[in-house]
Amino acid sequence: MGLLDGKRILVAGVTMDSSIGFAVAKVAQEQGATVLISNFGRALSITRRIARRLPVEPPVLELDVTDESHLAGLADQVKEHVDGLDGVVHSIAYGNPETVLGGKFLQGPWDDVATAVRVSAYSLMSLAQACRPVMGAGSSVVGLTFDATVAWPAYDWMGVAKAALESTSRYLARDLGAEGIRVNLVSAGPLKTLAAKAIPGFEDLDAMWATRAPLGWDNTDQEPTAKAVCALLSDFFPATTGEIVHVDGGFHAMGA
Repeated sequence: MGLLDGKRILVAGVTMDSSIGFAVAKVAQEQGATVLISNFGRALSITRRIARRLPVEPPVLELDVTDESHLAGLADQVKEHVDGLDGVVHSIAYGNPETVLGGKFLQGPWDDVATAVRVSAYSLMSLAQACRPVMGAGSSVVGLTFDATVAWPAYDWMGVAKAALESTSRYLARDLGAEGIRVNLVSAGPLKTLAAKAIPGFEDLDAMWATRAPLGWDNTDQEPTAKAVCALLSDFFPATTGEIVHVDGGFHAMGA
């Protein structure tokens, strides 16, 4: 018996096999779930190739969370493959590394900041809304964040976008709770994903974990984060919503 036996899960935002989304899809399949994944644009062909590296090749949906037509048609796309969803994973974020990351906080132009907030935070609500027609009581929405309670070197406006994501998850938990839909986030430590490599100064951020995480931290291992996401997708957290689960080796709890 797997933790997710019989569950139908959409993992939105899978690109490379080094991504957290890919790791979530892999663990979910290993735990018995039927998985769908999504991407869009030029990355869609990459996702289709990467999908073959999963234990079971999943359907790949086209989904741009900033495209209203994609969102409007998402439930119908899902129903081409499964008759509903028990879980949705939001593994989506974007900020232009040349303008809103890497020490450029005071120079960040509004248009680029707005894009970062829309793609990284507002899209959690957009995705949940688009999936509501195929979700029911007991369903779970899980997003991925990076601790937004403090200011980090180099993270700049993406940190603001993650703060908006964290707040969005709480309001979604409030508004979807009556339907039995849970909304939670996993706050992971720094991982060497494609997105992280695009952040100027990521190494400075990453280096803090080597000395301060009591359990240690392997920045190349996405599995602990993926397992936490899958636990929140399962029935083992039936009364947990609006929560942020830290998977960071304990770093967040240390003062120095």
